[in-house]
Amino acid sequence: MPKATKGSGKKPAPAPYGANKGASKTQKNPLFESRPKNFGIGQDIQPKQDLTRFVKWPEYVRLQRQKVILSQRLKVPPAIAQFSHTLDKNTATQLFKLLNKYRPETKQEKKARLDALAKATAEEKEAQAKDSKKPLFVKYGLNHCVALIEAKKASLVVIAHDVDPIELVVFLPALCRKMGVPYVIVKGKARLGTVVHKKTAAVLTIQDVRSEDQRELATLVSAAKANFTDKYEEQRRQWGGGIRGAKSTQMLRKRAKAAGQTLSVANAQKL
Repeated sequence: MPKATKGSGKKPAPAPYGANKGASKTQKNPLFESRPKNFGIGQDIQPKQDLTRFVKWPEYVRLQRQKVILSQRLKVPPAIAQFSHTLDKNTATQLFKLLNKYRPETKQEKKARLDALAKATAEEKEAQAKDSKKPLFVKYGLNHCVALIEAKKASLVVIAHDVDPIELVVFLPALCRKMGVPYVIVKGKARLGTVVHKKTAAVLTIQDVRSEDQRELATLVSAAKANFTDKYEEQRRQWGGGIRGAKSTQMLRKRAKAAGQTLSVANAQKL
Protein backbone atom coordinates (compact mmCIF):
# COMPACT_ATOMS: atom_id res chain seq x y z
CA MET A 1 0.00 0.00 0.00
CA PRO A 2 1.47 3.41 -0.91
CA LYS A 3 2.29 5.71 1.99
CA ALA A 4 0.21 8.85 2.47
CA THR A 5 1.96 11.76 0.88
CA LYS A 6 2.55 15.01 2.70
CA GLY A 7 -0.51 17.31 2.59
CA SER A 8 -2.93 14.54 1.64
CA GLY A 9 -5.52 15.95 4.08
CA LYS A 10 -5.46 13.14 6.63
CA LYS A 11 -5.58 14.28 10.28
CA PRO A 12 -4.10 12.46 13.24
CA ALA A 13 -6.55 10.67 15.53
CA PRO A 14 -7.86 12.77 18.43
CA ALA A 15 -6.59 12.17 21.94
CA PRO A 16 -8.71 9.86 24.12
CA TYR A 17 -11.63 11.58 25.96
CA GLY A 18 -10.55 12.98 29.30
CA ALA A 19 -6.81 12.55 28.67
CA ASN A 20 -5.99 16.25 29.15
CA LYS A 21 -8.87 16.93 31.56
CA GLY A 22 -6.71 17.22 34.65
CA ALA A 23 -4.21 19.55 33.01
CA SER A 24 -6.85 22.11 31.85
CA LYS A 25 -8.82 22.15 35.13
CA THR A 26 -8.54 25.51 36.89
CA GLN A 27 -8.52 25.98 40.62
CA LYS A 28 -11.98 27.12 41.85
CA ASN A 29 -12.82 29.15 44.93
CA PRO A 30 -14.26 26.75 47.56
CA LEU A 31 -16.54 29.49 48.91
CA PHE A 32 -18.56 29.51 45.68
CA GLU A 33 -18.90 25.85 44.91
CA SER A 34 -21.49 25.14 42.23
CA ARG A 35 -24.40 23.02 43.37
CA PRO A 36 -26.53 22.30 40.29
CA LYS A 37 -30.17 21.39 41.05
CA ASN A 38 -31.85 18.25 39.85
CA PHE A 39 -35.55 18.79 39.09
CA GLY A 40 -36.31 15.11 38.58
CA ILE A 41 -39.16 13.35 40.40
CA GLY A 42 -38.57 13.35 44.14
CA GLN A 43 -35.49 15.58 43.84
CA ASP A 44 -35.20 19.35 44.27
CA ILE A 45 -38.25 21.58 44.75
CA GLN A 46 -39.57 23.04 41.49
CA PRO A 47 -39.33 26.83 41.01
CA LYS A 48 -42.57 28.82 41.44
CA GLN A 49 -44.60 29.06 38.25
CA ASP A 50 -47.87 30.76 37.27
CA LEU A 51 -50.38 27.90 37.48
CA THR A 52 -53.52 30.01 36.99
CA ARG A 53 -54.57 28.11 33.89
CA PHE A 54 -54.32 24.76 35.70
CA VAL A 55 -56.29 25.74 38.83
CA LYS A 56 -59.61 23.99 39.36
CA TRP A 57 -61.63 27.07 40.27
CA PRO A 58 -64.74 26.83 42.48
CA GLU A 59 -67.98 26.25 40.61
CA TYR A 60 -69.37 29.73 41.27
CA VAL A 61 -66.24 31.30 39.73
CA ARG A 62 -66.49 29.05 36.67
CA LEU A 63 -70.20 29.87 36.27
CA GLN A 64 -69.76 33.62 36.48
CA ARG A 65 -66.88 33.52 33.97
CA GLN A 66 -68.89 31.35 31.57
CA LYS A 67 -71.83 33.75 31.92
CA VAL A 68 -69.67 36.73 30.93
CA ILE A 69 -68.33 34.88 27.86
CA LEU A 70 -71.83 33.74 26.82
CA SER A 71 -73.20 37.29 27.12
CA GLN A 72 -70.42 38.42 24.75
CA ARG A 73 -70.88 35.61 22.20
CA LEU A 74 -74.69 35.36 21.99
CA LYS A 75 -76.97 37.99 20.50
CA VAL A 76 -78.50 40.00 23.37
CA PRO A 77 -81.94 41.65 22.90
CA PRO A 78 -82.00 45.47 23.07
CA ALA A 79 -84.05 45.50 26.31
CA ILE A 80 -81.19 43.73 28.10
CA ALA A 81 -78.33 45.18 26.04
CA GLN A 82 -79.20 48.72 27.19
CA PHE A 83 -77.80 47.83 30.64
CA SER A 84 -74.29 47.61 29.16
CA HIS A 85 -74.43 51.38 28.42
CA THR A 86 -73.65 52.91 31.80
CA LEU A 87 -73.01 56.43 33.09
CA ASP A 88 -69.47 57.75 32.55
CA LYS A 89 -67.04 57.75 35.46
CA ASN A 90 -66.93 61.50 36.18
CA THR A 91 -70.72 61.93 36.21
CA ALA A 92 -71.09 58.77 38.31
CA THR A 93 -68.63 60.20 40.87
CA GLN A 94 -70.73 63.38 41.15
CA LEU A 95 -73.90 61.30 41.46
CA PHE A 96 -72.53 59.18 44.31
CA LYS A 97 -71.29 62.30 46.13
CA LEU A 98 -74.86 63.59 46.07
CA LEU A 99 -76.31 60.20 47.08
CA ASN A 100 -73.94 59.96 50.04
CA LYS A 101 -75.26 63.28 51.37
CA TYR A 102 -78.73 61.71 51.58
CA ARG A 103 -77.91 58.30 53.01
CA PRO A 104 -80.82 56.84 55.00
CA GLU A 105 -80.54 56.74 58.79
CA THR A 106 -79.42 53.61 60.51
CA LYS A 107 -81.77 51.90 62.98
CA GLN A 108 -79.96 53.54 65.91
CA GLU A 109 -80.19 57.04 64.38
CA LYS A 110 -83.88 56.60 63.61
CA LYS A 111 -84.57 55.39 67.15
CA ALA A 112 -82.71 58.39 68.62
CA ARG A 113 -84.67 60.83 66.39
CA LEU A 114 -88.04 59.31 67.28
CA ASP A 115 -87.14 59.30 71.00
CA ALA A 116 -86.23 62.98 70.85
CA LEU A 117 -89.49 63.71 68.99
CA ALA A 118 -91.52 61.76 71.57
CA LYS A 119 -89.86 63.66 74.45
CA ALA A 120 -90.56 67.00 72.77
CA THR A 121 -94.22 66.03 72.33
CA ALA A 122 -94.48 64.81 75.91
CA GLU A 123 -93.11 68.11 77.21
CA GLU A 124 -95.87 69.90 75.27
CA LYS A 125 -93.49 71.43 72.75
CA GLU A 126 -96.05 70.99 70.03
CA ALA A 127 -94.69 73.81 67.86
CA GLN A 128 -91.20 72.33 67.89
CA ALA A 129 -92.57 68.87 67.16
CA LYS A 130 -94.52 70.16 64.14
CA ASP A 131 -91.52 72.05 62.77
CA SER A 132 -89.25 68.99 62.88
CA LYS A 133 -90.06 67.45 59.50
CA LYS A 134 -88.86 64.02 58.43
CA PRO A 135 -85.34 64.42 56.98
CA LEU A 136 -84.69 63.98 53.24
CA PHE A 137 -83.27 60.59 52.28
CA VAL A 138 -82.60 58.46 49.20
CA LYS A 139 -85.45 55.99 48.69
CA TYR A 140 -84.69 52.33 47.99
CA GLY A 141 -86.55 49.07 47.52
CA LEU A 142 -87.94 48.05 44.15
CA ASN A 143 -91.66 48.30 44.99
CA HIS A 144 -91.22 51.64 46.75
CA CYS A 145 -89.24 53.12 43.84
CA VAL A 146 -91.75 51.85 41.25
CA ALA A 147 -94.60 53.45 43.25
CA LEU A 148 -92.72 56.78 43.33
CA ILE A 149 -92.09 56.63 39.55
CA GLU A 150 -95.73 55.82 38.82
CA ALA A 151 -96.83 58.72 41.06
CA LYS A 152 -94.28 60.99 39.27
CA LYS A 153 -92.73 61.89 42.63
CA ALA A 154 -89.18 60.82 41.70
CA SER A 155 -86.64 63.47 40.61
CA LEU A 156 -83.98 60.96 39.50
CA VAL A 157 -83.90 57.15 39.35
CA VAL A 158 -80.58 55.28 39.63
CA ILE A 159 -80.60 51.68 38.30
CA ALA A 160 -77.81 49.10 38.76
CA HIS A 161 -76.49 47.43 35.58
CA ASP A 162 -75.81 43.97 37.07
CA VAL A 163 -79.07 43.02 38.77
CA ASP A 164 -79.66 39.27 38.76
CA PRO A 165 -82.23 38.24 37.55
CA ILE A 166 -82.30 41.19 35.14
CA GLU A 167 -86.12 40.84 34.79
CA LEU A 168 -86.46 42.70 38.11
CA VAL A 169 -85.42 46.00 36.52
CA VAL A 170 -85.70 45.39 32.76
CA PHE A 171 -88.98 47.33 32.59
CA LEU A 172 -87.79 50.37 34.56
CA PRO A 173 -86.21 52.41 31.70
CA ALA A 174 -89.43 52.13 29.66
CA LEU A 175 -91.55 53.03 32.72
CA CYS A 176 -89.35 56.05 33.53
CA ARG A 177 -89.56 57.28 29.94
CA LYS A 178 -93.35 56.86 29.88
CA MET A 179 -93.74 58.80 33.14
CA GLY A 180 -91.22 61.46 32.13
CA VAL A 181 -88.86 60.64 35.00
CA PRO A 182 -85.09 60.97 34.31
CA TYR A 183 -83.10 57.78 34.96
CA VAL A 184 -79.48 56.63 34.84
CA ILE A 185 -77.87 53.19 34.71
CA VAL A 186 -74.71 52.92 36.83
CA LYS A 187 -72.19 50.18 37.47
CA GLY A 188 -72.58 48.11 40.56
CA LYS A 189 -75.54 46.99 42.66
CA ALA A 190 -73.00 46.60 45.49
CA ARG A 191 -71.98 50.26 45.15
CA LEU A 192 -75.64 51.30 45.37
CA GLY A 193 -76.01 49.00 48.38
CA THR A 194 -73.28 50.82 50.32
CA VAL A 195 -75.28 54.06 50.04
CA VAL A 196 -78.30 52.54 51.85
CA HIS A 197 -76.41 50.33 54.37
CA LYS A 198 -77.18 47.09 52.46
CA LYS A 199 -75.12 44.51 50.59
CA THR A 200 -76.78 45.33 47.28
CA ALA A 201 -79.53 47.59 45.94
CA ALA A 202 -81.17 47.22 42.53
CA VAL A 203 -82.55 50.77 42.30
CA LEU A 204 -82.40 54.06 44.24
CA THR A 205 -84.61 57.13 43.88
CA ILE A 206 -83.90 60.76 44.71
CA GLN A 207 -87.19 62.45 45.57
CA ASP A 208 -86.28 65.86 47.00
CA VAL A 209 -83.03 67.60 47.89
CA ARG A 210 -82.10 70.61 50.01
CA SER A 211 -81.89 74.03 48.38
CA GLU A 212 -78.05 74.04 48.32
CA ASP A 213 -78.03 70.81 46.25
CA GLN A 214 -80.67 71.82 43.70
CA ARG A 215 -78.08 72.99 41.17
CA GLU A 216 -76.09 69.76 41.41
CA LEU A 217 -79.25 67.70 40.94
CA ALA A 218 -80.23 69.78 37.89
CA THR A 219 -76.81 69.06 36.32
CA LEU A 220 -77.25 65.30 36.89
CA VAL A 221 -80.82 65.36 35.51
CA SER A 222 -79.65 67.09 32.31
CA ALA A 223 -76.84 64.50 31.94
CA ALA A 224 -79.39 61.69 32.47
CA LYS A 225 -81.68 63.09 29.78
CA ALA A 226 -78.82 63.52 27.31
CA ASN A 227 -77.31 60.05 27.87
CA PHE A 228 -80.39 57.89 28.46
CA THR A 229 -83.84 59.44 27.88
CA ASP A 230 -82.95 61.08 24.55
CA LYS A 231 -81.10 57.97 23.32
CA TYR A 232 -83.87 55.53 24.29
CA GLU A 233 -85.22 55.11 20.74
CA GLU A 234 -81.71 54.55 19.38
CA GLN A 235 -80.82 51.98 22.06
CA ARG A 236 -84.05 50.00 21.71
CA ARG A 237 -82.93 49.07 18.17
CA GLN A 238 -79.37 48.06 19.07
CA TRP A 239 -78.74 44.39 19.76
CA GLY A 240 -75.83 43.49 22.02
CA GLY A 241 -73.34 40.62 22.04
CA GLY A 242 -72.14 38.91 18.88
CA ILE A 243 -68.48 39.45 19.81
CA ARG A 244 -66.33 36.57 18.58
CA GLY A 245 -63.40 34.99 20.40
CA ALA A 246 -59.74 35.21 19.35
CA LYS A 247 -59.67 31.79 17.59
CA SER A 248 -62.89 32.45 15.68
CA THR A 249 -61.71 35.93 14.61
CA GLN A 250 -58.41 34.50 13.38
CA MET A 251 -60.22 31.80 11.39
CA LEU A 252 -62.44 34.42 9.74
CA ARG A 253 -59.40 36.56 8.96
CA LYS A 254 -57.71 33.64 7.17
CA ARG A 255 -60.91 32.77 5.32
CA ALA A 256 -61.41 36.37 4.24
CA LYS A 257 -57.79 36.65 3.12
CA ALA A 258 -58.12 33.49 1.01
CA ALA A 259 -61.29 34.86 -0.60
CA GLY A 260 -59.70 38.27 -1.17
CA GLN A 261 -62.23 40.04 1.05
CA THR A 262 -61.82 42.43 3.93
CA LEU A 263 -62.46 41.17 7.47
CA SER A 264 -65.41 43.47 8.03
CA VAL A 265 -67.30 42.05 5.05
CA ALA A 266 -66.64 38.48 6.18
CA ASN A 267 -67.77 39.32 9.70
CA ALA A 268 -70.91 40.97 8.42
CA GLN A 269 -71.81 37.80 6.53
CA LYS A 270 -71.13 35.49 9.45
CA LEU A 271 -72.57 37.42 12.36
